[in-house]
Amino acid sequence: MAKEPISGVEELTAAVRPDYENEIAAIIRGNLSPHMIQNRLGDYHENDIAQVMPRLSPQERKKLCRICTVEMLAEIYEHLDEETASLYLTEMPIQKASDVISALEPDTAVNVLHEIPKEKRELIIETLPSEIKKDIRLIASFDEDEIGSRMTTNMIHIQRGMTVKDAMKELIRQARENDNISTIFTVDENNEFYGAIDLKDLITADAAQELESLIATSFPYVYASESIDDCIEKLKDYSENSIPVLDNFNRLLGVITSQSIIEVVDDEMGEDYARLAGLIAEEDLQEPLRESMKKRLPWLLALLGLGIVVSGVVGLFEAVVAQLTLIMAFQSLILDMAGNVGTQSLAVTIRVLTDETLTLGQKLHLVTKEMRIGFFNGLLLGLLSFVLVGSYLMIFKQKPVPFAFAVSGCIGASLILSMLISSAVGTFIPLFFKKIKIDPAVASGPLITTVNDLVAVISYYGLSWLLLIQTLHLHT
Repeated sequence: MAKEPISGVEELTAAVRPDYENEIAAIIRGNLSPHMIQNRLGDYHENDIAQVMPRLSPQERKKLCRICTVEMLAEIYEHLDEETASLYLTEMPIQKASDVISALEPDTAVNVLHEIPKEKRELIIETLPSEIKKDIRLIASFDEDEIGSRMTTNMIHIQRGMTVKDAMKELIRQARENDNISTIFTVDENNEFYGAIDLKDLITADAAQELESLIATSFPYVYASESIDDCIEKLKDYSENSIPVLDNFNRLLGVITSQSIIEVVDDEMGEDYARLAGLIAEEDLQEPLRESMKKRLPWLLALLGLGIVVSGVVGLFEAVVAQLTLIMAFQSLILDMAGNVGTQSLAVTIRVLTDETLTLGQKLHLVTKEMRIGFFNGLLLGLLSFVLVGSYLMIFKQKPVPFAFAVSGCIGASLILSMLISSAVGTFIPLFFKKIKIDPAVASGPLITTVNDLVAVISYYGLSWLLLIQTLHLHT
């Protein structure tokens, strides 16, 4: 007989799981010698230490800063967001802050420096080593939406004409300063990108073997001035640890690491999510009220204008409502279903548009498919509404059978028409925005919903006027 599973395993596992944050905080706040604190902290992952830092007082963070090596602090700061890292750096002496910035990945250093107040930022930059300063200025020269702003110069590169033995010596020399060594990039005499070598292939190669035979010349690459949106799909398609970044003359400038690719994808998804919610940028819990309002108000003001237009259109059908007041009770049903269908089509279209290779035929197929889905879903829900609403009016409102099912029939027809048009709107708007080089995520849920409210109002009241009043001459 099989044994019954032990109950409460999840609770037991949770109970014995180490509480790293409290352990780390206790070590920092304790009275151990600096040497012992550094050794103890060395047993924890830098990300765990980074999670503790917001819980520490400024004095405790200064203590941690004095005890930890620059390399250890840099590893911890790599796991903080730029705004938090910049705040804690301002608590350090200038020279220590400069040393930490020097040890950070160049792209991280640029983002952190951008958040530091100008006066202190200039002092820190002045004390940076010339090579680090050069790398930071290079990355800072690219706009935020260019892939070059996310690259790092932490890489190994060698000349293509070297022997395997010389290439190994150069690898060892550069590895003292760079830790992205899994892929070695090769350049020609003009520093133009030529190809890449896998570290394993170089290590296992015979000393007499030609280096050329190890170089993969079909390795993927991007240009630093390309927009992140244009590069993102290309970057996601490859599983390389790092992808070279070139200037417009094909010279090797740096690399995009797999970690940076993940961050880029995450940032893009966050921006798209914010736009879909009707925000102009992402928010976080610590953001001041004024900043949150500034991000939300632009869309709300635009939607207020559209809402007034919708209300004005309803006003045009005042005579219809006056003669058949009952139909007002079912307005929200039509508006909600139209908005839901439009949002669904919007989500599908934005996802499909991530493929930059879509042809005109494929886009037309997308539109017709969404319209077919909208029509048949509308047909099904329209028939269901015809039966349910008609029965409701007949049983609970004591309306005559012809009257009840005439109204429910109009509601069903309105659902079919509004869902058909709304699915088209939810597909056409992002396609149009993509065509005019605007992020299709700007066609946000609130925008589509409001536009489809307008569609639903015209469909519902227009059909009510045409079918119920002009054709059947009904009135409440």
